[in-house]
Amino acid sequence: MIKAGIVGGTGYTGVELLRLLVAHPEVELSVITSRSEAGKSVADLYPNLRAHLDIAFQEPRLDELSQCDVVFFATPNGTAMNMAADLLNAGVKVIDLAADFRLQDPAEWKHWYGMDHACPDILAEAVYGMPEINRQAIKSARIIANPGCYPTAVTLGFLPLIENGLVEDQHLIADAKSGVSGAGRGANVGSLLCEASESFKPYAVDGHRHLPEIRQTLSKIAGHQVGLTFVPHLTPMIRGIEASLYAVIQRDVDDLIELYSKRYADEVFVDVLPAGTMPETRSVKGSNMCRISVFRPQQGDTLVISSVIDNLVKGAAGQAVHNMNIMFGLDETAGISQVALLP
Repeated sequence: MIKAGIVGGTGYTGVELLRLLVAHPEVELSVITSRSEAGKSVADLYPNLRAHLDIAFQEPRLDELSQCDVVFFATPNGTAMNMAADLLNAGVKVIDLAADFRLQDPAEWKHWYGMDHACPDILAEAVYGMPEINRQAIKSARIIANPGCYPTAVTLGFLPLIENGLVEDQHLIADAKSGVSGAGRGANVGSLLCEASESFKPYAVDGHRHLPEIRQTLSKIAGHQVGLTFVPHLTPMIRGIEASLYAVIQRDVDDLIELYSKRYADEVFVDVLPAGTMPETRSVKGSNMCRISVFRPQQGDTLVISSVIDNLVKGAAGQAVHNMNIMFGLDETAGISQVALLP
């Protein structure tokens, strides 16, 4: 059994990790930390885990975490980078669900996150944990930068087009919408029911922290810098992301759906929908699936791709477990093969 620890087990991604890992056939949860809830039973805070997990939150202690095989960080940005070196030196694999290891340039990290990077040497080693593009590197990785939720939906939607040089990549547009859980569990006026319900709004139009992450990944795939306009929106739902992606085609292709289907034929967690099918966030709720539809309206030169995921699963905890499965040579679907919830 793999001994797993979670640092920061009280947020939405933390409890989603717990939900997935308690049902994982190869995992034993041994440490779950929270400074604010130390000593409290995990099941008392999250009653959905009653009869599934008999463990209490504890203070994050290196000696306890060093006994794990893998440690997940479901913490605010800037936490994992201060503990990663000690854990790696102890032989522990690290999977960070925050942004500490996503941006490869320490200067760009500081620009977007407002702090110096604590371990740039480890930053250079970290593998970006998107299995659909980095599976081989993930297999031998010691530390994984788990992708953000928006970057997951946007990258998977654009990927086949960028890989094949089919679109003009200096003016890509990503118009994305997320449920309120993407804002985290902390108290925030904008996340209150009366503020978010029956409303719809863009935010961070001048620059969202996920913009450089998406641009970095797509540029690496393209082999040169791409241009991207990324506009996120807050929608009055709890879970889910829909990314509407726009690109101008510069080289014709006979069948776009066939192109996508072939690219993702071996990817169990990417589902390319039949022609004319509209994706729905509810079709992926609670699952680790990304569903993609491809359109060419009026056979014009602008392609429209719609990509939907559950931001807490494929966009966070589920992808983290997928990375763990690959790192330890397990069945990739172990613990994350759940069917989506309907209604």
